[in-house]
Amino acid sequence: MSQPAAPAVAQPREVTVVRDIFDPVGLDALPWEHWAEPGRAGVELHRLYLTDDDAAGAAMITRMAPGAHGDLHEHLGHELILVLEGELRNDNGDRYRPGDLVIEEPGSVHRVSTVTGCTVLGVRHAATRPVG
Repeated sequence: MSQPAAPAVAQPREVTVVRDIFDPVGLDALPWEHWAEPGRAGVELHRLYLTDDDAAGAAMITRMAPGAHGDLHEHLGHELILVLEGELRNDNGDRYRPGDLVIEEPGSVHRVSTVTGCTVLGVRHAATRPVG
């Protein structure tokens, strides 16, 4: 009869934990930076990670003030957006509310905005390219 396998030993690693992202108090505690980019207004972000490979993927929590908008851009890879609070509008007329999960396909072109203000978690598999 074979011996049971020894339990795995946890390996040291770095883990990032962001707590209470569905709570405005938890979101307010994050360090925010102004997102200064042509065609973008009223947007702050908290970077979770950036990849250092050729695809230049990223994950971030983005906070948009009432009336804010992003730039018109093309996705070079998938983008996943989870609305945490407020309402996000896509330029095709779609409106997304807390709990909505949106996936933009590679090659899609869009511009997001908000009337009320919103906070979203965004994960990009690759960089974006400005359009126009």
